[in-house]
Formats: sequence, C-alpha cells, structure tokens
Amino acid sequence: MALVNRTEPFDYVIFGATGDLTRRKLLPAFLRRFHAGEFGQDTRLICVARSDYTPEAFRAYILEYLHKFAPDVAADQEVLRSFIDLLHYIQLDATHPESDWPSLREALPDPGRIRVFYLATAPSLYGQICAALATHDLISPSARMVLEKPIGTSLATAREVNSGVGRFFPEESIYRIDHYLGKEGVQNILALRFANPVLERLWSTEAIEYVQITAAETVGISGRGGYYDEAGALRDMVQNHLLQVLCMVAMDAPASLRADDLRNEKLKVLNALRPMTPDMVRQNVIRGQYTAGRLKGQDVADYTHDLGTGRASNTESFVAIRTKIRTARWGNTPFYLRTGKRLATKTTEIVIQFRPQPWPIFTNMPSSGRLVIRIDPHGELALVLGVRDPGAGGLRVRNATLSMSYEHGFSISYQDSYERLLLDAVRGDPALFIRRDEVEASWKWVEPILETWRQGLTPLEPYAAGGWGPPSTRALLARDGALWHEDMLT
Repeated sequence: MALVNRTEPFDYVIFGATGDLTRRKLLPAFLRRFHAGEFGQDTRLICVARSDYTPEAFRAYILEYLHKFAPDVAADQEVLRSFIDLLHYIQLDATHPESDWPSLREALPDPGRIRVFYLATAPSLYGQICAALATHDLISPSARMVLEKPIGTSLATAREVNSGVGRFFPEESIYRIDHYLGKEGVQNILALRFANPVLERLWSTEAIEYVQITAAETVGISGRGGYYDEAGALRDMVQNHLLQVLCMVAMDAPASLRADDLRNEKLKVLNALRPMTPDMVRQNVIRGQYTAGRLKGQDVADYTHDLGTGRASNTESFVAIRTKIRTARWGNTPFYLRTGKRLATKTTEIVIQFRPQPWPIFTNMPSSGRLVIRIDPHGELALVLGVRDPGAGGLRVRNATLSMSYEHGFSISYQDSYERLLLDAVRGDPALFIRRDEVEASWKWVEPILETWRQGLTPLEPYAAGGWGPPSTRALLARDGALWHEDMLT
C-alpha cells in the first residue's frame, strides 16, 4: 500500500472558479487527492468568480464536471458528498474594488492556517487581485500565491506581471505553475539521468547526435479560439512547456534536489540557448497553420473554420525550431523542438539519438541507437539497440527495442500533473514551479522569434490536418542528416 503524504489543514482560494481550467483540472484533481486521503474535512476550498451562483447551485454545477473528469472517484458517493461539503462559493468581481471582498475575508478567519491563492484568471488581473488582497488584509504570513500560465505575452508584460505580484508577495511565496513539470514522465528525467551514472556519462555532445522534443496534439482549437488566436503555438507551448522540458534534458547535475539548486541549473540552460537573430529565425524556425484534412478516419475542418470568426488568421498552430546550447556539454548537438495541433498522433516525447560509431564494422546497421522517453499519453521508456539478426546468415545487425511501460511496470496509479502541484504549493515545496528569472529568460529567447514574425520575414506554411506539419520540417533536420522520429519508424 502506498504511503499517504497527508497535508496540514489549509484554505485554498481559487479565483476564476467557473472557468474551464477549474472545472476540468483543478477541482477534479482536488477530489482525487481527497479520495487518496492527502487532506481531510478540515480543509476549505473557497471558489471565487463573478457568476451569480448560490453556494448550493455552484456545488450542483460542479458535480457534473467531477463525474465527467474524475468518473472513477466520483462514483464513490460517500467520498463525493464529503468533498462537495468542502466547497464554498463567493461571488466576487476581482476587477471592482467595491465588490464583496468582506465575504472572502469572513471565509478566512484564521490567519495562522496555510492559505493558498490560485489565480486561474487572465494574467492582466494578477497584480490587481494581489493589490485587493493586500487592501483587505487577506495576505497572511503563511499565504502563497499560485500563478497559472501564461505569465505575460512578452518579456515586458511578463516583467509587469512579476512586478505586480512581487509588490505584495515575496518570491519564495510565489508559485508559477507549469503543469508539464508535474507530469511523472518529466520528473522521471531527473531520476533517469542522475540516478543512473551509466546514462549520465553518455549525456553530452560526445555521445548524443541530436535531441528531439515533440508535443503533438490531434485536437484543433475549437472552444479555445479566442485565447489561442491571440497566443499561438509559440506562446502557448514553446515558451513554457517545451523550454522547461529542454531544461530538464540539458541541465547539469544540481547540487541537490532543493528548489533553488534545480532552478539555478535550468536557468543556466535558458541563458545558454543560442540567441535568435532574424537570419537565425528564417533558417531555423518553421511556423504553420492546419488546413482541412482527415484525422483518424474523420474529415476535419481548417483552422479558420475552427476559429469561427469568418476571417483569416496569421496565427501559427504549429512550430518547429532548431537550436543549440552554447556549453561544452552540448555545443555540437542540435535540439529540435516541435509542437502542433491536428497532427497525426497525440504524443509528448523526447528522442535522444546516439552518435554512430566513427569506424563501424557492421556496415548494414540501420540505426546507431536511441532512447525514447514518452511522457504522454502513456509513460514509457524505449531503448533502441543494435542486435544480431538471428534469422540472417553471418553477423547481420538489426534494431531491437527494450521498453518499459510505467503503467505496467508499477502497481500504482500516477497522479495527474495538477494533483501533484496543487498540494506541493500547500506543502511549501517550490521545486516543480518556475522562478521569476526563468520566466523572463525564456521570454527573452522567444521574443526575437515573435518580432521576426511580426515583420513578416517568415511565411505561415499550410499543412494538412492528420499529418506531421509543413513538409519543410523534414528539411530542417535533413541538413544535419537527421530524421523526425516518425520517419525513423517507416
């Protein structure tokens, strides 16, 4: 039986409680952790939004989503009833100072309890909400602030958000959440590297030819068009999720697993990324937008149709980037980042391609071997090696795969990424959250790409839904003699 990591009693205040994130992710995650016994009925989950609900109506409204997004746990009626009793609803418009802040203060009578504020709202409101919390004396000594991404839409706005929140909360009390860091497969990169010296000794440009990091989605933008058309794939996925995964892959060993030791090493990677000049962007960045196509046997519409505005859009739904890290460890190893919507398969994976022998004696060997770390939809490790082909004469070699599925290898169900991170904030563990300087360093690297696009120097290339992005993405790798992972398998 797994040990239960039970928390102290706490108050958790969620701003934006009727939004999509709260319904689909946050409250189902809390329900699962409540079912697991990590907190009890001495906890209060205070849900704040502008919508006109009574507490009873809000609970009834949330029940539907708990059944939909945590059906296995919600089927336990006793647990569900107990959890619903923890939910409190306060109608409050955070943009209006005269709104019902006194009700929120009444709901938080004990300043000695752990108090967490979670902002699942527009980032432009973060500073305003923090100022209101301070005005109404709601920031207790043990208060923590969790910020949902995106932290701004540019370097300037990220600094504005960070400064606005930082006026009222010290850095050690600010938890910038990136749910990718809560994924078991991403956390396991640390264990895979630093608990296995044999791998860590290979983990450099001497043995690794190139690295691919892919986050592919089959869904389009339906339902998120308003947000997505403002953000695009670069802001939505690369600036935060993929750069954080790259840092976990490329960082040097931290002095310890303490938060600042981990984040110091990630920051070094971000600062060592080769700067993106306009010429570099033109040569090393591809942006695309999906057109109509077929996906899993179904016809799917194009981006403009999914956007639903009746107008064309210049927003990218796909981006691929070739970059390098200016360190002795990685100097001659290209890193390829790729993400897109309406692609052939839903997968998040890292491919570590090993270098071939400088003087091979097996001339028929099809590949020099690679390690595949699959994060989604199922955690898996796959090591591709060359072995003798037992069905051939002589010493002919073919590739064989040693694989391990987390689902089958361990008898424990893995937490959703939000499950882990929500309670890490309660426990005061910031190791899997992002520090201010990391956010700003990632924006500093991404911003020249956005500026080059604004100047119209990089075309928006169409790609048919159900494929793997614009055809030019193959050429991006071909000049290094590399292939995307799906092409290695054909």
